[in-house]
Amino acid sequence: MNAYSFFLHLHSGFRYVVFLLVLLAIASAWLRWLGKQPYTEANRKLNLFALISMHTQLLIGLVLYFLSPLVQFGSQTMKQADTRYWTVEHLTAMIIAIILVTIGHGKSKKNMTPAGKHQSIAIYYTAALLIIIATIMLSNRSLLGMS
Repeated sequence: MNAYSFFLHLHSGFRYVVFLLVLLAIASAWLRWLGKQPYTEANRKLNLFALISMHTQLLIGLVLYFLSPLVQFGSQTMKQADTRYWTVEHLTAMIIAIILVTIGHGKSKKNMTPAGKHQSIAIYYTAALLIIIATIMLSNRSLLGMS
């Protein structure tokens, strides 16, 4: 197994950890925000672990990006849908999602009220998850009838 294959499998497998943690953080935040429940240490840790998992996935993805034989820097990259997707679209969308999670986590830490903390996580993490889902769906263009 070469380095590219190792990081590809790691990145592909770790996405389930990221998805689960982000989904749990979102569900907890929405339920507790709408239910007017307190913000607990368990909430803080879950939100933090979701944030850390996303940043870890980004680092794994960046290593994979530079090891990938698919990545071709130059004018040909934008002409081929598959290389453009992995070189530009996927990377950009995922960075935007990670930025949203980071902003949401930061706002949650600064907010003094439990409702405000839950609201920040609920809104920003949900927006990030929607971007992630949309981007992953675009990776399989045949599902959308675009092939």
